Amino acid sequence: MAKRFGGKFSPGGVATPASQDAPAIKAPSAATGLLFLPAVILVFTSLGESPAYLVLGLIGAGILATAAWMLREGLKAEAAYDARKVARRPAVPRKMMASCLTGIGAALAAYTGDSGIIGSVLYGIAALGLHVAAFGLDPMRDKRMEGIDTRQQDRVARVVDQAEAHLDVMKSQIEVLKDRKLTGRVTAFQDVARRMIRTVEEDPRDLTAARKFLGVYLMGARDATVKFVDLYGRNKAEDARSSYEALLDDLEQNFASKTEKMLLDDRSDMDIEINVLRDRLQREGVSLNMKGNE
Repeated sequence: MAKRFGGKFSPGGVATPASQDAPAIKAPSAATGLLFLPAVILVFTSLGESPAYLVLGLIGAGILATAAWMLREGLKAEAAYDARKVARRPAVPRKMMASCLTGIGAALAAYTGDSGIIGSVLYGIAALGLHVAAFGLDPMRDKRMEGIDTRQQDRVARVVDQAEAHLDVMKSQIEVLKDRKLTGRVTAFQDVARRMIRTVEEDPRDLTAARKFLGVYLMGARDATVKFVDLYGRNKAEDARSSYEALLDDLEQNFASKTEKMLLDDRSDMDIEINVLRDRLQREGVSLNMKGNE
């Protein structure tokens, strides 16, 4: 059952920023971009070597660059996993693959520097171990909530993965325009949509009510964003911009209203369960008057 209750649509509620209910998924630190630097350095240091060492150096640089990219994607997947209450472990262990590739790339780089086979292998093992120590392993198990049917949680995880994919496409598309106002507007809608996602994760029984919003509506918002970016990017049509912003306003209002209704329904269900339990205890002769029991 969802634990949060209350908001700007609730009786006597206070408006709560959507970002407080549904924290955005954190992107990997920009510092991870520095991990591409060893690949670049290896390319330049290999240019003056013999053909064999040049090829090995280029292969090593490619492997190191792939490892850096794989790590960045693994950190993104881990951040998405950590942000959710119900989540499946990443299907591809990107961080572990990045560690292995880093070890191989480091071994090749060391070999081009005349470290010998044994020395190169040792350098590779050391690089692999340091990489794991610095960035850790991928999540190894699915994240579930106690007391809720596993099959139902799997359904929620699938819908959430799909919804997050739609939101990611919206973000990547709108960023192409390099318009801070539009980017902020899409981010605000994403916060509201993720609040609904977190509500469903906390109480999978809400999935039925939210499925159309997290599926059909988000898919429509994604497609509308793709078409808008294509049109606005070509001719800066202000009427298209106004229509798109109006669409975001409608979607945000509908998502927020539906989420608050889901939370209110959860509270009503809880009140009914409490009243039923009280009636049952009273019929069995259990007094609920704490003062009378003292």
